[in-house]
Amino acid sequence: MKVLGKVVFLLLLVGIWCQNNRNAKASGKSTKKSGGNQGGDADQSPPVVDLTAGAAGSIGSTRGTESSGSTGSSGSTRGTGSSGTSGSSGSTRGTGSSGTSGSSGSTRGTGSSGTSGSSGSTRGTGSSGTSGTSGSTGSTRGTGSTRGTGRSGSSGSTKGTAEAGREGAAGARAAEQQTDDMRLHFLKNNQVTCNDGTAAGFYLKEFRGSRRWLLFLEGGWCCHSKDTCDSRYQNIPRLMSSSGWPHTKRGTGILSSQVQENPHWHNANIVFIPYCSSDVWSGTGVAPTPPPRPRQGKEKERDRNTNATEYTFMGSLIIREVVKDLVPKGIKQAKVVMLSGTSAGGTGVLLNIERVASQLEQLGAEAQVRGLVDSGWFLESKQQRSPNCPETISCSPEDAIKIGLRLWNGVVPDRCRQLHKRGEEWQCFFGHKLYSTLTSPLFVVQWLFDEEQLRVENIYMGGQSLSEEQWQYIQNLGRELKISLSDVTAVFAPSCLSHTVITRSNWMSFQIKGTSLPRALYCWDRSLEATRNNRTPAKGCPFHLVDTCQWPQCNPTCPALVDQTTQQELTLLQMLVAMGLDLQKLGLDPQEDADSLASVVSNGG
Repeated sequence: MKVLGKVVFLLLLVGIWCQNNRNAKASGKSTKKSGGNQGGDADQSPPVVDLTAGAAGSIGSTRGTESSGSTGSSGSTRGTGSSGTSGSSGSTRGTGSSGTSGSSGSTRGTGSSGTSGSSGSTRGTGSSGTSGTSGSTGSTRGTGSTRGTGRSGSSGSTKGTAEAGREGAAGARAAEQQTDDMRLHFLKNNQVTCNDGTAAGFYLKEFRGSRRWLLFLEGGWCCHSKDTCDSRYQNIPRLMSSSGWPHTKRGTGILSSQVQENPHWHNANIVFIPYCSSDVWSGTGVAPTPPPRPRQGKEKERDRNTNATEYTFMGSLIIREVVKDLVPKGIKQAKVVMLSGTSAGGTGVLLNIERVASQLEQLGAEAQVRGLVDSGWFLESKQQRSPNCPETISCSPEDAIKIGLRLWNGVVPDRCRQLHKRGEEWQCFFGHKLYSTLTSPLFVVQWLFDEEQLRVENIYMGGQSLSEEQWQYIQNLGRELKISLSDVTAVFAPSCLSHTVITRSNWMSFQIKGTSLPRALYCWDRSLEATRNNRTPAKGCPFHLVDTCQWPQCNPTCPALVDQTTQQELTLLQMLVAMGLDLQKLGLDPQEDADSLASVVSNGG
């Protein structure tokens, strides 16, 4: 028995020794394998992404393997390395000794440190399975030793902190506000440019599902010679070049996407076309070089200055190309397209509305094209000037246009052009001579005492002295504008001293006999729709509104007059006195006429 016991004891010792030997071998193999893997990671070839930490920001499907595998990408991304940190937008997987991941999308990070911070559905697994350092939007799950392999079995489900929630709400508000902006698009046809050869373009704010389009032409007068264009380029470069245009623009007035500011057109597709052609939107390219003929004296110098310019004038072509570029955006499916503009842009509407209507018809669109002209309805100058107009701003509008038409290679509507002999096409720039030849519906907005019309006559309200003759001209201007608008079907003409209105944030505040401009436009819209559908237009919805009172500023809703020296608001009579007029000499009794004006105002003009 003793011998048998010794044998059993020896066999037991041998078994224990063998087991220990096997364990030692297994441990050595594991250590060797682990060391080999680490050596392989270090010796891998250079990655696609930048070698510096946090280096890559890519769009698409990217794979980066390096000693520091940090990626920031939009798309499906995988980063593997000793530091497998990944921060991406899309589906992302980061694997490494440090498996930290911070992503927007579906993300999985695996490593010794499984910390995750994400927006979306996120899972982090590692030896330290900590999850919850992030403020996330979506469901976040972290798993430690309870789900994977690790020493710390910390796990939890996190929906985000209050701070992250506030940040998310702020981001949502910012995104919502961003949608109010119009975004800049340059023309696809790079042969049609601004004056200086830079790309022309447009700003667009789309309203998904809307079949109404509002195209707006910016104003800014013109230049008509080398000298005037050089001066314009130096002082107002944005009207001749796109190099300084911002990437986005916020619309106001009728261009606003806010229902409170723009009740009837806020939900239209809104297109703002910046003015950079200086040709009242009439130019069609580089002006043709006239055949040489003998010139003498001032005439020779004048022609040299007029034609020797390196600028291009393509206003009409820019409009054409904008319409082309809007085809993929859905303008062919439009129900209504309204071409609008202020000042020179308003005149541009008069000159181009028939072309836009024809272009859309040729594209197969069935939209009704309408025009909205704001402060672009000018009258010819009354001043006697030298027939050889100097190349300065002292030119009358008709003289500037006569000279400019040659420089711009400008075009006018065909039906109007046919009414005038060669060399008289300039007359088609004046609404009262052009209106009867147009077939598209037109709405005219015109202050009866337009400040730019007065400026042409060297009258600056609130800025200098005023002669009796100039005061008489101001009074006559209102009467003549009323006469010129008498045959216009749709019109809004307040008896005020101002210039432009439809892009003002407070454009709803101006009224004639209790009807605001947006309301008048709505009534016009309803009338046109009724006519198209063979229905009787609704009554009590007016859109031919012209103030009947004779005085400037007799409408109680007129914009305030401001003294340019003191910046104080003044009544009309105070303004006239400040500008040096003797009211009694003019037959005006300050008290009596003030009472008269007050009576007119109280009756709404």
